[in-house]
Amino acid sequence: MTNEKSNIENIIDQINSINAKRAAFFLVLGFACYHGLLHLRYGSDSCRWLLSDGRYKANQEWQPYGCMLHRYSQMLLRGKPLLRVLYSMMAIQLYIAFVQHLQRDYTDGANAETNLTYTDHKLRLTIEYIWSPYLSAHMVKMFREWHAVTEMPSVVIVGCGLWSIQKSNASFNTIQEYNVNLTRLVQPINKLHEHRTRVLWSLQQPVNPAKLRVEFQMVTNEQIDLYNKAAIEVLSYSAAELWWSARLVAQEMVSESPDGIHLASRAVQHNTQILFNMYCNDYMNFNDGSCCSSTESYTMLQIVTFSFLAICIAIASVMSLYRRVLKLKGRPLQDYSLLLESDNQIATQPGDMYTLFTSLAIMAIIMVYFFVCDRTNFFMKENKYYSEFSFWLPIGYVCALGLFFTEDSKFTKVLHTDQIDEWKGWMQLVILVYHVTGASQVLSINMHIKVLISAYLFLLGYQQFCYVWQRADVGMVNFFKVLFQLNFMTVTLCLCMNRPYQFYFFVPLLSFWFMMCYGVLALPPHITAQTTENNVIQYFYLVIKFIGLFTVITILFMSEVFFEKIFVTRPWKALFVTTDDDIHEWWYRWKLDRYSVMYGMLFAVIHLLAQSYVVLRNISGMLRTRYSSFFAWFGNISLELFISQYHIWLAADTHGVLVLIPGYPVLNVIVTSFIFVCCSHEVHRVTKVLLPYAVPSDWRPLLRNVILFLAILVPIGINDGMF
Repeated sequence: MTNEKSNIENIIDQINSINAKRAAFFLVLGFACYHGLLHLRYGSDSCRWLLSDGRYKANQEWQPYGCMLHRYSQMLLRGKPLLRVLYSMMAIQLYIAFVQHLQRDYTDGANAETNLTYTDHKLRLTIEYIWSPYLSAHMVKMFREWHAVTEMPSVVIVGCGLWSIQKSNASFNTIQEYNVNLTRLVQPINKLHEHRTRVLWSLQQPVNPAKLRVEFQMVTNEQIDLYNKAAIEVLSYSAAELWWSARLVAQEMVSESPDGIHLASRAVQHNTQILFNMYCNDYMNFNDGSCCSSTESYTMLQIVTFSFLAICIAIASVMSLYRRVLKLKGRPLQDYSLLLESDNQIATQPGDMYTLFTSLAIMAIIMVYFFVCDRTNFFMKENKYYSEFSFWLPIGYVCALGLFFTEDSKFTKVLHTDQIDEWKGWMQLVILVYHVTGASQVLSINMHIKVLISAYLFLLGYQQFCYVWQRADVGMVNFFKVLFQLNFMTVTLCLCMNRPYQFYFFVPLLSFWFMMCYGVLALPPHITAQTTENNVIQYFYLVIKFIGLFTVITILFMSEVFFEKIFVTRPWKALFVTTDDDIHEWWYRWKLDRYSVMYGMLFAVIHLLAQSYVVLRNISGMLRTRYSSFFAWFGNISLELFISQYHIWLAADTHGVLVLIPGYPVLNVIVTSFIFVCCSHEVHRVTKVLLPYAVPSDWRPLLRNVILFLAILVPIGINDGMF
């Protein structure tokens, strides 16, 4: 019995963050091999994915296989010269829906048995509907004639077979004729492809036998499958692209067909969106439309950054190999390093060069994973999907786990360290669920999330004031330590992912308000718990400081013009504007929580129990001295979780979700969440390891590092127009 218990304890001991991160690493390698094989087998063209496969989500929105579908509207298309010419033998429904997307009051097309043309001179766009229901010599001749026209079509959409079944009364001889004409069509299609014309062959959609009129009773799904099979066998060896997803879209909504033959209105809209995404995405570059969209080109700064990271990996590998060789020879190196009592403790002195380069190498590998996930099409992406069930179910799971894993705290005061980590943890988990489920479309949830962001800033002000009040430390070393911990990951991502600093809006907010707190507390006279005991008038000076902070914030808020003049001043302009050189996003985020940090500082001074959560959380001694270790663990890495989600959990700059396991959304979320949390925890650990290297305790090497950082920043700033 004792041995059995010992074995169980050994197994439990192996369940830790180190082994979890090892498992995550091998999972990533496994999925990299899996997706590599998928690309080798089926290609990496997301247009092919868009046209080949997909599924309906619970909200009846179409989700293409492996890529994100942007929803186009008339307003977005207006004035954009996207499509030159579209010759089409598609169903009249698709033609009308396509045109009505451009001109909502379009009413032509009542007669499906005539040729129709729509031209939009602003868009330089022509759409032609050509009535040609049979695959005959006439159609082959028409394809050949297009080779001689001055303006070649950009896209040709073809699909026929239904009328052949009806006219021949489902004769098998007609299928043979259909097959012969398909073969004759291959050469004209290939020639059109040589002139950069895309030819889509739309497979025939199934019918609903229960709704068919008498004259179409001979049309069966078995007959349609035979015609589709013939098209697949012949055209698979041509330049034509088989539009499989059009059939899948119709198949799922065949019961909604008005007459058993024509598509349901929603199916027509989905097919229209597929066409717009196929042709427009690469021109429009929407973040939420990855189908048929080219990946971003690399910048010189990205190349330099990844070259430096590659050098770090190479040096770390050589050093690791050297140490292993010495160990095999019986001369292992003796490492002496500070053993940290907990994950929250930070080493005050840097270790050896091996620790430095191995930490940088780990960070480099993580950045490569970030880049592959969000800046390439190697891993798949899908649109977000919101439902009440998908949002509240994980919230319920998180709450249950948080209540289950509780421990006694060694602290007893109001809002102690464990409580703060716990608070940050459950807020961060709610925010993550909010982002991955696309709950931003629900106003009530969106407003509550804004409250959580404000609460995070409240805790920043509270923690910073308590630290200075109790330790009387307003030195530059602590200032740069906090800034490094806040910004190390974000700055690295800005360099690797080619995104502006303001893209990660949460970190600029935290950094700005931290510096405001520091400025108020560092401004003479320095007011601490010890100084107020000896001189009560210090409280008066503290009130003056708070009034000054309140005045500065209010003045900036009252005049947006003055605010912009302050923050668009060079050289710090680049820190507050978006890619479009717009500062309104920063203005919106800043004004939303402008008093939260100051309120946190005031709370630390006089313990204003004005927040219901704080009251309930500390209403009794038992509640105050017990905390959720589950929430606190996540709270400890909340900053890394917030930033990492942008690229390795969500996708396409948070507009979609990363897909490692296509076709299994629940399992995919579980696996990507596990890898995402492990990466965030490792980045948090690496940041703490690198902290004493970047911010030494001695002011001389600290000054050296600051000058070195500025020397690196200046050429980057010059390149980005900061000066």
